[in-house]
Amino acid sequence: MKIINVTISALICLGATAYAQERPPKLLLRAAHCLEAKDFLPISRTTTLSFGYLLDETSYPGEKVLYIVNYAAPEQSNGFVFAVFLTEQNGGQDLNIQNNARFGLSKDEFAGILFEDPPLGGTWTQEHLARAINQIERRVRFAIPTKSLLAVYPHLHCEAYTDR
Repeated sequence: MKIINVTISALICLGATAYAQERPPKLLLRAAHCLEAKDFLPISRTTTLSFGYLLDETSYPGEKVLYIVNYAAPEQSNGFVFAVFLTEQNGGQDLNIQNNARFGLSKDEFAGILFEDPPLGGTWTQEHLARAINQIERRVRFAIPTKSLLAVYPHLHCEAYTDR
């Protein structure tokens, strides 16, 4: 029994180390930068934010949408979800933030997601965001230092539905 407990403890520690050491993909870093640049991320006193993401190329024919979750804390399953449309042209990337919502997990709600601040677009949008959140929940989370959100990306253009 002691050997099993020691083995489980070692695996948990190794898993936590792998999480802490895994580098976020460039696409996620750029999208997080856009979320910060467009004031979508909540004000935080922490030096590192926790993110998950999913690239979806099937829900919107001819479009690529990047679903991003900004977790309230690394060990929690609540936070903000964003739908960011991605286009590439002339060697650059355009990231267009088209929706956002605050959420938490709930067994009593549709698809296990409770939208505390519902997204625009009604039930259809909620279903897509809930499906994305559930998939992201099963994936690796990435720790992104807040100072890296201020980096300059020369071939990146950030837009949002809130732009005038």
